[in-house]
Amino acid sequence: MAIADKKNQNLMHLIKKMHGAVENVDIEKHRQSQDHFGVLLGNSKDVNIKEFDIEGIHGEWISVNRAHMKKYVILYCHGGGYSTGSSIYARTLTTKLAMSTSMDVLSFDYRLAPEHPYPAATDDAMTVWNYLMLLGYGARDIIVAGDSAGGNLALSLTLKLKSEGRLLPRGLVLMSPWTDLTSSGRSHKTRADIDPVLDDAYIEEMINNYANGEDLKDPLISPLYGSYDGFPPTYIQVGDNEILLNDSTLLHKKMVKANVSVKIDVFKGMWHVFQMSPFKTAYEAMDKNAEFIYDICR
Repeated sequence: MAIADKKNQNLMHLIKKMHGAVENVDIEKHRQSQDHFGVLLGNSKDVNIKEFDIEGIHGEWISVNRAHMKKYVILYCHGGGYSTGSSIYARTLTTKLAMSTSMDVLSFDYRLAPEHPYPAATDDAMTVWNYLMLLGYGARDIIVAGDSAGGNLALSLTLKLKSEGRLLPRGLVLMSPWTDLTSSGRSHKTRADIDPVLDDAYIEEMINNYANGEDLKDPLISPLYGSYDGFPPTYIQVGDNEILLNDSTLLHKKMVKANVSVKIDVFKGMWHVFQMSPFKTAYEAMDKNAEFIYDICR
């Protein structure tokens, strides 16, 4: 056990260094270095990437180079605290998702804060959702997935669809979702010393960029405060070592109370969006995402 712990500590130390290399005080440089990281780790000869543009929103279709399921599509919302990240950065996840599910993945670049604060991202997600409707997909043909702030956006989009009385997606896949911008979860304190990726100072900066002056308990900003009656099946993955652990566990509890078909996996020794990393546990987690998606698409 001690050896495994030591190995895990070394891995987390490496992640901390790598994340530090991507983090940058200059937000533009931060965005560029993330894209570089996405190109480095996210390209695969097993997938095709085709760019698209809808009403000024850039994005890309990721498809596997083999016969695959066309009926369903995964709409992917990237992470990055609503201030950074892109469909290129998200390739570390979207290519794995396309390969593990054999489904097409649509990843898009919503407008980023602080230049475009709330509700720009949710508005853009709705534009892309409507684009899929125009292509002939029904709501029940779409699985909405996202990591971190993208998990927030996946929930925000679905809550907005619900508030408008529209049909909801077939299911949601959330990796380390950021659900509570009031930072009320105890894990902000209990995991502060071990989280190799996030800290409260960084999160505070992201909140100020995205939702300065807004009501942080607005469900479209902090989905934890939303109403989940009638919500589609949802699968949540989170690392045991992240300060946003309770953002996932509290959401899970809330969904259970609302009788949502929801499942959570807490990965021991893992950090925020560990699925990006090119190692065994990340691929196993992606296989679990695929299993969930197959189950709900039967």
